[in-house]
Parts: sequence; structure tokens; C-alpha cells
Amino acid sequence: MMAGVAEDEEKWLAAGIAGLQQNAFYMHRAMDSNNLRDALKYSAQMLSELRTSKLSPHKYYELYMRAFDELRKVEIFFKEETQRGCSVVDLYELVQHAGNILPRLYLLCTVGSVYIKSKEAPAKDILKDLVEMCRGIQHPLRGLFLRSYLSQVSRDKLPDIGSEYEGDADTIMDAVEFVLQNFTEMNKLWVRMQHQGPAREKERREKERSELRDLVGKNLHVLSQIEGVDLDLYKETVLPRVLEQVVNCKDDIAQHYLMDCIIQVFPDEYHLQTLEILLDVFPQLQPSVDIKTVLSQLMERLSNYAALSAEALPEFLQVEAFSKLNNAIGKVIEAQADMPVFGAVTLYSSLLKFSLHVHPDRLDYADQVLGSCVKQLSGRGKIEDSKATKQIVALLSAPLEKYNNVVTALKLSNYPRVLEYLDNETNKVMASVVIQSVMKNNTRITTAEKVEALFELIKGLIKDLDGTAHDEVDEEDFKEEQNSVARLIQMLHNDDPEEMFKIISAVRKHILSGGSKRLPFTVPPLVFSSLKLVRQLQGQEENPFGDEAATTPKKIFQLLNQIIEALANIPVPDLALRLYLQCAEAANDCDLEPVAYEFFTQAYILYEEEISDSKAQITAIHLIIGTLQRMHVFGVENRDTLTHKATGYSAKLLKKPDQCRAVYACSHLFWVDDQDNMKDGERVLLCLKRALRIANAAQQMSNVTRGTTGSVTLFVEILNKYLYFFEKGNPQITVAAIQSLIEVITCEMQSDTSAADPTADAFFASTLRYIQFQKQKGGAAGEKYGPIKV
Repeated sequence: MMAGVAEDEEKWLAAGIAGLQQNAFYMHRAMDSNNLRDALKYSAQMLSELRTSKLSPHKYYELYMRAFDELRKVEIFFKEETQRGCSVVDLYELVQHAGNILPRLYLLCTVGSVYIKSKEAPAKDILKDLVEMCRGIQHPLRGLFLRSYLSQVSRDKLPDIGSEYEGDADTIMDAVEFVLQNFTEMNKLWVRMQHQGPAREKERREKERSELRDLVGKNLHVLSQIEGVDLDLYKETVLPRVLEQVVNCKDDIAQHYLMDCIIQVFPDEYHLQTLEILLDVFPQLQPSVDIKTVLSQLMERLSNYAALSAEALPEFLQVEAFSKLNNAIGKVIEAQADMPVFGAVTLYSSLLKFSLHVHPDRLDYADQVLGSCVKQLSGRGKIEDSKATKQIVALLSAPLEKYNNVVTALKLSNYPRVLEYLDNETNKVMASVVIQSVMKNNTRITTAEKVEALFELIKGLIKDLDGTAHDEVDEEDFKEEQNSVARLIQMLHNDDPEEMFKIISAVRKHILSGGSKRLPFTVPPLVFSSLKLVRQLQGQEENPFGDEAATTPKKIFQLLNQIIEALANIPVPDLALRLYLQCAEAANDCDLEPVAYEFFTQAYILYEEEISDSKAQITAIHLIIGTLQRMHVFGVENRDTLTHKATGYSAKLLKKPDQCRAVYACSHLFWVDDQDNMKDGERVLLCLKRALRIANAAQQMSNVTRGTTGSVTLFVEILNKYLYFFEKGNPQITVAAIQSLIEVITCEMQSDTSAADPTADAFFASTLRYIQFQKQKGGAAGEKYGPIKV
């Protein structure tokens, strides 16, 4: 059906163009022979093609443009006729004898242009006559194009200030009156199009009207170009008249487009000075008008004006722009009771951006906007409309982007109240935006009060909100979110120990209520922040003034014990054990033996009761040995107890090679270089001998199960330990013992049952080269290594 209509239109257009071209041909011939009567006759017939009602606006425009090109030639001919002695007044009368009104008016406008240029009559009189005469065409499409032609031929002939057609003092009003009258009539014709034809074609008519809107809007552009339209004239006459037409037409398409035109074509300073007049119109517009877009554009233009012109800022304060815009938005929302949440939030988002750009120092304005937004959202529960939630995120992101400082946003009391209306997923998005702002701008959160406020903003990431199911959460996203929270915790700092302790306590309260899934991510950064504070307090006299409330390392360690205990209960024993050992080392540096012993005890309990995986046990035992070796705070009894336990755990590992390595690692527990009271050569030797026995047992097991004795790697590793303690001066490690071990390894490697192992061979060869190097070095080392034969 549509295809058929399009084909018919093409035929009608082709026929119209053919008729127009044929008459244009005869018209040109008449003009060439200076035959005025025939030229008028054929030009009227040519213009009669524009009387068609069969074409859509798009096709009619094609026909009109061809006619327009011909009318330019007609105008030149009329001008030449006047130069040849024909009176322009007679010409003006003569064209009015054309048979049909539409061609008559086109010709009248063309002659009118020549008449004005001749200056034989005031421009204002001719323009007034033309605009009145055009009322003869009331068909919307034909009337719009006729008046568009009138506007086109007259725009450079208006009696404006500085124009060659300027008349007496009142001519500016005449020019304005002409344009306003033409605009009013064109708008009426444009609106009338909506009500012609059957209701089922409403969508097609709206599309056609949309194609024609620029014809109407050009009048407002012409008005804005008139030099004589100053602020007073705009305020007293132009704007009220245009707005009157906008309100009275009661057409949503026209109202939206014309309000947009007013905002775009007139200067920003005019908008600022007439803000109240302009804003009073918005509540009077049709409910279906997209007011949010138009108002947002107005606020955006005013924001840009303030940004580009610093001297304009006092004007904003003088006219109370913020207050007027805020009131207008309230009235618009009240007038449009069925406005969706998205619309209301968009308006407040634009107002907040306006406030932040124009009055960045007025936080109370920003808070007021957020408060108004809360008022609109109240009673609606969680917002589920995705467009609305997107706008709320934009609204809440604006202060962060403007101030580059979360601390400023924390001063806005209504900020967290708006957050409450976001669904859980968007709450997380907003929390991530807040954290990213802190990271990007390296913002320092320095008080417990600010930490409380900040964690209130990011609660979507630090605890399960109502209705959030774990199954719905993507594992990778969850890890990324929690890692960002961990980074945030590291950035919370204050040089004052008392305040820092309050910050740690505040964070602890929040993260411990975050659920077991989050603790492995959030506890470690909090533990290390606490240990950083311990290091800061290290060396200070323990509570010198007897103040019970004072922050001391002991007090922090008590807190740490509680925090890590929560982690151990999840359970993630590996992580908890590492943190206990870190705390033990910090307590060691603070010379707090009971505290360090308690942390080791907790680590041992975890090892015994929770860590069952053999690989995890190997890692844990080496961590325990490494940490214990660095401890200097323990007395003999406590150290013996802990050392005995560690060696016992080492000997109970599942695999013989793992047992062997853990046992020889324990030898370091009995020989610490910088502490003379911790050098027990006999126990070192016992550990190494025990490691050798385990290595032998491993060889025998390999021989029984595989038929080969396996690798000698363990023996070479033990040999290196012998050499280490030999160099350190352990009297129990003798040349004979080393020589014996070298011979054992050599013998094993040459044995028929020994499995080939290039790595072990290279390791042993390297060890022998080292001994040889030490022998050749001379001095004390050379003397010491001299007796060893390799």
C-alpha cells in the first residue's frame, strides 16, 4: 500500500515538474522579448503547479525549490522592467490580476521585494501589506511554503538599525512585528496539519510535520539576527509574544520544538535576564512535552555561559538563577503528575551539574538538589527503571567528578539518602565509582567519622544487601570488587595514632559484618594497616601517662587477634596462619614476648587442626620455621617449646623428601648469626643427621618400590647445609663429617642401582667447585677448607 502511494507521488511530482518547466520555458521566451504581459501569464501558470495537494512535504519541497529558482529570474526581470520605465507601483498592482490566489501572492512577494529595494514606499508598509495578504492561503502546506518564501525574500530588507531600509525611530518595532506576525501565522498553519486527515495516519502526519519544522523555526532565527532587538525589547515584546504563541497552540510537537528553538537561537545573557518569564511557561506546556530535555539544555547552556564568561557570575547571583530553576523544576513535576521517575531525576541531575559549574563553592545548593531528589523518590522503594538508575548514577557521580574529592561529597547529607533508592546491582556500581574516585585522586580519608560516612556510601560492596543472592554474583566481578575495597582500606591513614586506631576500629566493625566470602579480601589489608601503626608506635614507652584510653601496641594486637580469629573461623587457615605469623614478628619487634607467643600458639593450633592438605602443610611449616628463626624475644623455655613443636611437625610430613627438607630447615632454629645465646651446634648437627637418616630411608623406599635408589638431590642439599654451618663456625660440623658425606654421595652416584639425574649431578658438581674455589682463595677460608678432599 505504502509502495503504491510512493509511486503515485513520484508520478504527480514528475507531472508537476514537467508543467512547471514547460511554463518556465515560455516565461523565459517572453522575458527575453521584454513581453511583460506574457511573462506574467506564464509565470502565474508555472506557479499554479504549487497548488497541488497530492504531494507529501518532502516531494512538495522539491517542486517548490524549482519554482523558487525561477522566481529569482522573475525578480531580476521585474527590476529590469522598472529600469526601462515601468512604474513599480503599477507592477505591484498588475500582478494582483493573476487568476489564482497562490500564484498571485508569490508574484506579489516577488514584486514587493523589488518595490522595497526601489525605496519608493517605506519598507514597513510594503511588508505589512504582504504579510496581511498572505492570509489568503489557509491550506497548511501551501501556506507554510508561501510564508517561507516571504520570509526568504524579506530577511535582508527589514527596517533594522543600520539597514539601508531603516526608517523613523519606530521601524525596529515594525520589523519585529512583521517577523512575529509571520511566525504566528506559520505556527498556526503548522499545528493545523496535525488535525487534518484520519486518526490512523497520525504517525505519518507527525513525521511530515517534523520535516517542516525548520520553516517555522527560521522566523525565530531571523528575530535573533535583528540588530535592534536589545534586551529590553526582547524582554518586553519579543519573548512574551513568542511564548504566548507557544502556550496557546497547545500542540506538544510545536511546544517542544519552539522552546528548544528559543533556547538555541537567542543569546545566553538574554536567557539569564528573562529566566523567570521563560521558566513560568514550562508548567503550562502539554503533559506529553519532553520538558526534561528542553530544561536540561537551558541549564547546560547557562552552565557553559558561566564557564566561558567569569564576569557573568555576579549576574547569576543577582537574578537568583539557581533558586528560580529549582522552583521551576518543582512546579513542572507538580504540573505533570504522571512524569516518570526518569524525567524527574534527569531534571535534578541537570540542575546539580548547573549548580556545581556555576556555584562550586555552594555545597548547600548541591545538597538542596539531592534533598529535592530524595523527596521525589520517597515512597517509591527501590528504583527498577534502568534509565532512572542510570540518571541517579550520573547525579551522584557529578560531585565526585567536579571536586575530585570524595571528602567533599561526604559533606552532602542527602548523598547517602539518594543511594538508598538504587537497586543492589546499581548500588555496587556507585560504590565502585566512589572507590575509583578515591584511587584516581589519591584522596586521603583521615578521620573515623569520614570512614564511617564513606563506608555507608560503599556498603553495596562491603556487605550483602537485602535480596542479594550469592549464586547471582559473577566470581571474577566479585574478586575485582573486593580487591578494590582492599586497596581503599590501604589508603585510610592518619599520622595521629589515636585517630588511626579509631579508623581501624571503624573499618573492622564494617568488614566483620561483610560475610565470610569477603573476609579473605578485606582482613589482610586491615591487618597490615594495623601492623603499620604498631611499627609507628614501636619503641615508644608503653602508656607513659597511665591513660587507659591511649593507643598502645598491646591494644592493637588484641584487636588483631579478634580480626584474624574471624578469618580462621571461615575457614581459610592458610591465610590466617600467615597473618598470625606476621603479627608474631611485629610483637617480637615490640619486645612483647607473651603476645608473640600467643600468635605462634594460634598459628600452631591452626596447623594442627585445620591444615590437612600436604602441600599446604609444607608451605606452612617453612613459614613457621622462617618466622621463628627471626624471633629474638623468646626466653629459653618458650623458644624450646616452639622449636620442639616445629621440628616435630617437620618429621610428621607425609612424603620423606618433604620431611627431610623441613627437618634440615629446622637446623637454622638453633643457630642464629647475630645472637650468641642462640648458637647450639649440637642440636644443629642432630637436625642434619636426622635429615640424613630420612634421606637414607627415602632412598631405600625408592629401591624397594622402583628398583632404583632414586636421586641424590637430598644428600647434596644436606651437604650444602653442612658447608653453611661449617663456614659459620659451628664446631660440631667437622671436616671428617663433610668428607664422609661427599664420599657417600659419590658412591651413591656411581652405584648401579642409582637413577640418572642430570640436575642432581650438576648440583653436586657445582657444590664441589665451590669447595675447590674456597680452598684456592687462601687466607682463613683456604685454611679452613684445605683438609677437604674433592
